[in-house]
Amino acid sequence: MTPQQKAESLGLKFEKQAPGYLSLCIRTGNLLMSSGHVSDMKGKLGAGLATEQGRAAARECAIKILRSVWDAHGTLDGLRVVKLLGCVNSAPDFIEQHLVINGASDLFHEIFGKEGDGFHARSALGFAALPTGVAVEVEAIFEIKGV
Repeated sequence: MTPQQKAESLGLKFEKQAPGYLSLCIRTGNLLMSSGHVSDMKGKLGAGLATEQGRAAARECAIKILRSVWDAHGTLDGLRVVKLLGCVNSAPDFIEQHLVINGASDLFHEIFGKEGDGFHARSALGFAALPTGVAVEVEAIFEIKGV
């Protein structure tokens, strides 16, 4: 199954998006670079939100990224996940940012393959605040293979 087929089998739907203030995904050379995509969930991990809730929020961010990548590229096929940056709205003593961002990484592994094109570099960082109080923000870089 191709990445596009796998994503669709998971229930992901893709459609053209209206342009916004900034590009949600831009191509430079053979790279697709996404803007930060935020969760609908708001709040602070470790102060009202549990790690599993953050993990779900990170997965939601990854779905939004895939939709933006599809919008820019027309397909998820022929891509390799290169790098993720995960930002977690964290209480001062919260230390499970990496477990939260696994929600995004796991989705990319499921769609692109953990040992293959979904195997990526990643940073998972805690922040005192994120825009509009969201729980999680994720950005990603994809390589367009064969270009």
